[in-house]
Amino acid sequence: MTNIYNEIIQSKVECQKLLAILLDPDKIVLVNLPSLISKINQSPATHIFIGGSQVENNILDELIIEIKKSSTLPIVLFPGNPSQISDKADAILFLSLISGRNPDFLIEHQVKVAPILKQTQLEIISTGYILIESGTETAVERISKTKPLDRNNLDLALATALAGEMLGNKLIYLEAGSGAKQAVPLEMIALVTQNIEIPLLVGGGIVDLQGIQNAYAAGADLVIIGTAFEKDINFFNLN
Repeated sequence: MTNIYNEIIQSKVECQKLLAILLDPDKIVLVNLPSLISKINQSPATHIFIGGSQVENNILDELIIEIKKSSTLPIVLFPGNPSQISDKADAILFLSLISGRNPDFLIEHQVKVAPILKQTQLEIISTGYILIESGTETAVERISKTKPLDRNNLDLALATALAGEMLGNKLIYLEAGSGAKQAVPLEMIALVTQNIEIPLLVGGGIVDLQGIQNAYAAGADLVIIGTAFEKDINFFNLN
């Protein structure tokens, strides 16, 4: 078993910020994977997340095996549905979409996949997933058939995060969604992180290095970069 969650906790205690690069299997061309992983290894990334809202191809196992050949970063599944499970990964964010009221994404999918996860050695990290309005309909909103929280309603976002923590989630994830026009408001990040004790993950709509730093400064413990890196694998180049 891995200890990824304990390492996240320790990083929070030591005020060390973490960075995950999210790879969508549907957007990966395996022949280009070596150069992609080389860029990740040269970046400040501390984790690799793998998943997407749909994932229609069948390369998840192969993708993880190939990544592990050339990277020592922990690989964490970020599943959009029960089919996105691989025992080749190190851990899984066991997500509950607590910002929505669709029972399939609150508990039904989790019930279906629990017996499968029980047979693996994956580290299971329960995560309260909160979708925040971002200026456009995201894939998460479309597929989950749920509405994101109003980006201006900071009190509702905080209450939702607190409920997630009180329900026993180990992480809270504020998500603007893939390809979001606007990132999670910094005021929201600050309010939530000041009032919960568990680590806060933030992703979606972050398009440059300054956006990452802004999220860190507001209180994010771990930032997730997906679309920006997909569009430009030189995203982290400083020159």
